[in-house]
Amino acid sequence: RDRTKPFHFKKRTCYEGDTVDKFQFYLQQSGEHQAMIKAVHNLLPQEFQRIAKEKKNLDILGVGSGGGEMDAQILSFLQTTFPAMPITVDIVEGSSKLIDSFKGLVAKSPSLQKIPFGWHVMHSEDYAKQEKLKPDRKKFDFIHMIQMIYYVDDLDETIKFYHSLLKENGRLMIIIEIANGGWEILWRTYKKELCVNAIKDYRSAGDVIAALERQGLKYEEHLIPNRFDITGCFDPSNINGQRMLSFMTETHNFSQSFTPEIRAGILDLLRNKSSTLEDGKVLFNSNLSCIVVHA
Repeated sequence: RDRTKPFHFKKRTCYEGDTVDKFQFYLQQSGEHQAMIKAVHNLLPQEFQRIAKEKKNLDILGVGSGGGEMDAQILSFLQTTFPAMPITVDIVEGSSKLIDSFKGLVAKSPSLQKIPFGWHVMHSEDYAKQEKLKPDRKKFDFIHMIQMIYYVDDLDETIKFYHSLLKENGRLMIIIEIANGGWEILWRTYKKELCVNAIKDYRSAGDVIAALERQGLKYEEHLIPNRFDITGCFDPSNINGQRMLSFMTETHNFSQSFTPEIRAGILDLLRNKSSTLEDGKVLFNSNLSCIVVHA
């Protein structure tokens, strides 16, 4: 990292340029958003009823919201549950390209246009630094951090700060890869080779729960089942398979990024330790964990 730049540009955001395209490709192939949407649809009705008790309006904060696909689902869901309740939304996202996608989504949705949005194009840590300087910082009823906790420098400090922004009865929802799932096996085994770019230290739900317990915070964990087909990754001539390998290992080109031994080791691990074989397909274990933290 370049330490000489001002703090608000301290590190390359996880999703800029071609990485955004790789991420969108991954979402199409993995079914991850569909799995998350299904889970939050089952989980959030009761949570929202608890959060909204005796409140006249709701303030929502999305941290690392990306292109806003999940936010749009959560917000339309909230509007359906409380049609008469005013909602404000703040979004913290480091990628200007993804913020533009999010704004495009809002422009296409009449219901989202009724919500006042505050856009903060910055990393979550920089938002925290900025807010800590304010004598009366804005508090929120519901804060969500979906698939972004991998990119923060200090896990404990991040959880502590965002938890401090919760209003009474508020909830912080963190969605992250499950402990001991396919991703953790891959990234922990090849930490030296993989934790070199935006992700310096791989984290799973196990790390988040350990941090919550260190801070004595009350939480519930819910499983989000998900698997996706990576059979194409084992065919060097399969373009989508090779693209998926590049995404999964955060490299520009998987086949050129590692020695033949490391490549063979990663492929062996993906086939035999991180996946299940079914009907001739290799299905990667991509289960997620949804952790709901109480104010």
